Formats: sequence, C-alpha cells, structure tokens
Amino acid sequence: MRQALVFSALASLSFSAYADIFAVFREEDGSTRWQYVANTSASVLILTLLVVLFFLIRAHLRAVRSNRALTEIKATLEERVADRTAELQEREAYIASIVNSMPVMLIGLNQQLEITQWNKKAEEVTGRPLRDVIGTNLWKVYSAITLTEAQVKAVLESGETMNIKHAQPGQYSFDITLYPLDKQDDTGIVILISDVTKQVNAENKLAERDKVSAMGELASAMVYDISLPINSIFARVSSARQELEAADLGEVKEFLLNEVEAVRQSAQQATAIAQNLLELASSHHNDKQTAAIAPIMDHSIELASHLFTDPQGLAFRQINIRRNYAANLPEIPCFPAELAQVFVRLMRNAFYALNAKHWDDNNKPWINIEISEFYDSLWIKLAHNGKCLTEEEQLDIFQPYFAMNSHPETCPVEQRLSYSYFIISHHHRGQMVVTSDEQNGTCFNIQLALV
Repeated sequence: MRQALVFSALASLSFSAYADIFAVFREEDGSTRWQYVANTSASVLILTLLVVLFFLIRAHLRAVRSNRALTEIKATLEERVADRTAELQEREAYIASIVNSMPVMLIGLNQQLEITQWNKKAEEVTGRPLRDVIGTNLWKVYSAITLTEAQVKAVLESGETMNIKHAQPGQYSFDITLYPLDKQDDTGIVILISDVTKQVNAENKLAERDKVSAMGELASAMVYDISLPINSIFARVSSARQELEAADLGEVKEFLLNEVEAVRQSAQQATAIAQNLLELASSHHNDKQTAAIAPIMDHSIELASHLFTDPQGLAFRQINIRRNYAANLPEIPCFPAELAQVFVRLMRNAFYALNAKHWDDNNKPWINIEISEFYDSLWIKLAHNGKCLTEEEQLDIFQPYFAMNSHPETCPVEQRLSYSYFIISHHHRGQMVVTSDEQNGTCFNIQLALV
C-alpha cells in the first residue's frame, strides 16, 4: 500500500511537471506561442549539432592520430620488409655466386628428374643456358652424361650419397657425386661432376716417375750383373776358338767351331738384350721432342735384327721387311726412345709369331710396315703373316698380366703389349689396336696426333 501511494505521488508530480513545461509555449488563453516553439526548437537543434560536432571533431582527431600511428607502423614494416628482402636477395646472390663460381658441374633435379639448378660450369660444358633447360628432363638436355635414371632413382629412394668414377685412360677422368636433399624440398637430388683429369694425370706421372726410377735402378743393376758372365763367356769363347783353330781334331773340328760360333752369337744377342733393357729404363723424359717417325722405325728394325734370333729356327734378319713410308711425312712431338721400344716390342711379337710357323720357298715370312698421314694424325701399321692371334688373345694382349679380366692361359706375359699400349695411349695420347685373321694376317695399327 505504501509503495502504491509513493507511485501515485510521483505520477501526479510528473503530470504537473509535464504541464508546466508545455505551459511556457501557451498563451493565457490557451493558444500556442509558435515563436517560442520555433526559437526553442532551433536552440535545441543548435545545441545538438554542437554536441555532435564536438564528438565528430574528437573522433576526427582520434582518427588522425590513429592514421598517423598506422602510417608510422606501415613505414616501419615496409622498411623492415625492404631490409629483409635486400638481405635475402644479397644471400641469394651470394649463394648463386658460389654455385656459379664452382669449378664443377652442379645440377639440381626434383623428384620428377627435371632440372632445377644448372650452374655456369654446366652451361660451359653443355652449351645450354639455364633458361633453356630449367624444368626439362636431364637426359633430354644432356644425353652424354654417364649416369642412368636408375642410378639417380636409387639415390632418391635410399637417401644415401653415391660416388661414381668415370675415366678413359689417357684422355679424361671424372668424379661424379650424387646426394639427396630434404624430401620436403622441391629439389630432390644434387649431382656434382668434377673434372679431375689434371689431378689424376699428375698423380699418375708422379707414380710413373717413381716406377721408372725404380725400374731404371733395377735394370742398371741387372745389366751390370748380366754383363759380367757375358764378358766371361766372350773371353772363354774367343780363347776356345783360337785353340780349336790351332788344334788338329779332324772332322770334329768343324763341328766344334760351329758350336763355339753359336755360343758367341748367343752371347752377343744377350749383350744386345741387356743394352736394350738399359735403354728402356732410361727412355722416358719429361718433355717431348719433335722427331720424324721413319728414322725411329729404321733404328728399331736394326735393333730388332740384333735382338731376335732363334738358333733352332728363324733369325730376324731372314725376314723380308717391306717398308712403305709416305713422302714428306711431318715430324711430331713424341718421346723417340719410347716409340722405338714400342716398335721393337711389336717386331718381337711378330718375330715369335713368324717363328711359330713352318716356311718353305713358296711361302716366306714377311713384315709389312706402313707410315702415312691422314687428316690430323699419323698412322703406323705393322703387319705380318705369322701365327694369328685368337679372339681371347686380341682382347688380352694390351691388358696387364695381373688384370682382373685377363686370361693368363690364353695370352702369356711374354706376348703381352700392355706397356707399349700404355706408352701410346698415356704418353702420346694416341690409339693402338690389333686385328688378326687367317686370311689377312695380323696387323697392329697405331694412331698418333700431329700436334
């Protein structure tokens, strides 16, 4: 009840207040004072507009301050982004400079074996710029690469590094390394191809120099040791011959003199062999000399006539040597003493092949030697009509005696020409092959560069 009375009192006061407020706009007779209404409305509107303007100005000032702060933040962020971009570009340029300055070929492939990296060395070797090969299959761009897709896929699957050595003796040597990258990276594998030809050649020369030095020391000692008994044999043979000539032995005298002469010739042949061994040991020099091949061949033929004689069979001087040298042959840079040893070894091989056959007046042994010039090479052919080489012997004759793929039972060590092949292929950067059949005989072909 008390609350109802309070509410009634407040309601009566509000009605009276409401009546008092609008009473200002009425005349005593109850009519409306429109001028007051207009003035009051305008005043209220102006005050409202002033309040709104105040809030608008305040909001504008806040917006200006916010925009200024945002502008400063934007400028700061742009500066940081520019600095970061410049830093990343500098790092990228540095990495690209490292990759392009590498003295090895660097090739990057993705999981589909498409090229993603291709440095300057790769461009130089292949002649293909990066823009032409990017995104292309490696084997379509560089078909000469000595890698297979199976090898690359094996590295991708296993995740292990693979090292491959590819070399052609006397011509080039390459080290190829394949290693996979993180599988989350777009580039799946990197291939490094290093040309180590100079390094391998230098190592081979150093090892060869040590071997030649040791061989020279051994050969000199052997020649000295062999010369002592040979000189003793010569002295005893000469003394025995003088005594036999002075003695009266009847029919036996001629037989004994022939036997003594055979011993003397064998001792002379042993002396020539020892001297040739000494020349072989001292034949290699560091610098090539310009020389004509024909005189070297003639000297080798003369040397072979003193070296190769079978008392029970054929003597080299009995073989018909056919020389067919082209006119105006140029001189070439070479190691003359080494080439002479190669020619002597070839004639030795021919001599024993000829000595293995039976000869008569209608079929005599011969060795045909041709020297000619063809384009930028000098060709030397040494052919004979002796015993032919089998297919196995043709495969193994240029292989070292202890090579894993050789067959000692088919090609004995005394018939092999591995060192001669080494001299031609490594020291002279040439080629040496052999052909042999019953119809055409055996022919050794040597190709030497003119420069």
